[in-house]
Amino acid sequence: MRFLVKQTPDNFIKSVNDEISSILNRHFDDLYPESTQDLSMPIEICDKKDEYDIRAELPGVKKEDLDIDLNENYLTIHAKKVEEHNEEDKSHRKSEFQYGEFSRMIYLPQDVDYEKIDAKLEHGVLKIKAPKLEKSKDAVKKITVK
Repeated sequence: MRFLVKQTPDNFIKSVNDEISSILNRHFDDLYPESTQDLSMPIEICDKKDEYDIRAELPGVKKEDLDIDLNENYLTIHAKKVEEHNEEDKSHRKSEFQYGEFSRMIYLPQDVDYEKIDAKLEHGVLKIKAPKLEKSKDAVKKITVK
């Protein structure tokens, strides 16, 4: 006795397409692992009353591998994550850890007090506090006409 299973063409094509994509992705991930890496630095900027809070995720980055520059109104964060080589007898099947150098440039508004910017690296999160300039009470200035 024969059993027939009816499949709709859309469902069949989708399942074949998914299987082919899966095979190709596995094959090319092994051949070109660096092409699948996207070295990034996710950031979060909060505008508070008296300061800007900037946070950047930098898991695995050491303080000595971090460089922060301020050029005019641009804050540049440059980080390097170095792969630790252990010569143990192990073979990786898949590794999604990211290694290399990456940087991020952030524009800071004119109202930042550049002399008081402070940065700390804690638990893989870089925290930068950029205080705002104090506004003078005499914000309105009278101009005399000559």
